Amino acid sequence: MRLIITGGSGLLGSAVATLSQANRYETYTGYNQHNVNEGIPILLDITNIHMIEKAFKKAQPEIVIHSAAMTNVDHCEENRTQATLINVKGTRNIIKEAKKYGAFILYVSTDYVFSGEKGGYIESDEPSPINHYGATKLEGEQILISSDIENCIVRPSVIYGSIPAAGKENFALWVINNLRNGKSIKIINDNWVSPTLNTNLAEMILEIVERRLTGVYHLSGATPINRYDFTLKIAKEFSLDENLITPVTSKEMKWAAKRPMNSSLNVSKASSTLRNKPMRIEEALRRLRSELEQTKV
Repeated sequence: MRLIITGGSGLLGSAVATLSQANRYETYTGYNQHNVNEGIPILLDITNIHMIEKAFKKAQPEIVIHSAAMTNVDHCEENRTQATLINVKGTRNIIKEAKKYGAFILYVSTDYVFSGEKGGYIESDEPSPINHYGATKLEGEQILISSDIENCIVRPSVIYGSIPAAGKENFALWVINNLRNGKSIKIINDNWVSPTLNTNLAEMILEIVERRLTGVYHLSGATPINRYDFTLKIAKEFSLDENLITPVTSKEMKWAAKRPMNSSLNVSKASSTLRNKPMRIEEALRRLRSELEQTKV
């Protein structure tokens, strides 16, 4: 199986590339600003159609996993033109090129397509984003749905993992590193999400493309939890000082963009369909600890 991964240097893309290589798939790992270590590196700016054409001609993909995006929520709010260029036009470019090759495309969306008014969202719930990041990702979904290319849309939530990727420290590593260094941290306690371990997500994504499953799947962790309680569980798993963690409310945060109060996802569909199941938070954190021990981070 030949596949090309956009955003291959990111937290998810790198995990997918690693697993794909382990499965002996012909893996072309797209990157732009940050180098990649897995698969066949291929320079790929998704806003540049000529670069996309060149990359796809080389890869001749049967599968396209489109994970490249501008994901910093506040940056998207403050730089709407750039966010739209990358998340909307970039997605349209990828879909257009994938169609030429008759490739199956998996699009990585987000829980932020929802307003956060109720939580426990199922795949058929009506999206209603409250920030520009969510709006651009929803538009990407709509472009894909309106195309006639075989596809699957997956929605994760708060992806974390054992290795910093694309020059960024994910939430779990930020918590671990601060607490290990004895630094106090403030964490909001009124924002509910479904934290997703990147390696678990990569397994589910590869299963979907192997089986050519279509439609929409919520591929988050299986435990809805507020960020403060999530942080406490991280501290407990890694034997770190919980007293360094102070709960605060969202109103105390100086964010440029609104956040959904409860964007947690219902993963019943994925749990009943996939062999690789969404992990409960305790199991995922045990696996994270094991992965960190293996990488000696």
